[in-house]
Amino acid sequence: MRKWQMQQAKAKFAEVIRRAAVEGPQVVTYRGSDTAIVLSMKEYQRLNATRPNFAEFLLAGPKWDDKTIAAINDRSKDTGRDVDL
Repeated sequence: MRKWQMQQAKAKFAEVIRRAAVEGPQVVTYRGSDTAIVLSMKEYQRLNATRPNFAEFLLAGPKWDDKTIAAINDRSKDTGRDVDL
């Protein structure tokens, strides 16, 4: 992974894009800190294709047994005391 200073990346933007397509992700630094990364469209689509949507993410979570569900449902419904403000 090649690193480019922000000033370099701006001056040679076409080269940064070309290298991202050929060599892989390119890191852009600003004041010595890694700030951004340039990916090829192919790499972006590959990464994005494997990401589940929110519903799939929730449904893929741990499966709870009946004992755990019963314990959750049996907990106190008390919402606490009333407070005058």
